Amino acid sequence: MSLKEPTTPEAPEKRLSIREVSEMTEVPNYVLRQWESKFSPLKPKRDRAGRRYYLRKDVEIVRRIKQLLWHEKMSTEGARIRLMQELRGEGRPKTRREALEILDRMEAEVRAMLDLLDRH
Repeated sequence: MSLKEPTTPEAPEKRLSIREVSEMTEVPNYVLRQWESKFSPLKPKRDRAGRRYYLRKDVEIVRRIKQLLWHEKMSTEGARIRLMQELRGEGRPKTRREALEILDRMEAEVRAMLDLLDRH
């Protein structure tokens, strides 16, 4: 059973230290600091003492950067561009209908390619 932290205006979102985020994401502290300078959407806040604290949205961004760089083997520049596009909502269907239309076009293109291959 997992307990979820409420994110209502009365209950502020949980703040995580760089160490906690490092442990959660299996990304070393120094790498998280480097990513802050290379990926503008990753901007953890600082407390009065100047220590970083991450919010849930920051952790999601860290996980996505890790996926792009380490698992999809993208360059830093490529990952930066993709992340910005995703955060702006570019390249994604806005509605279910739009997604189905894209799939229909893809299916038609694949069928056309298969027809060409069958002819040769």
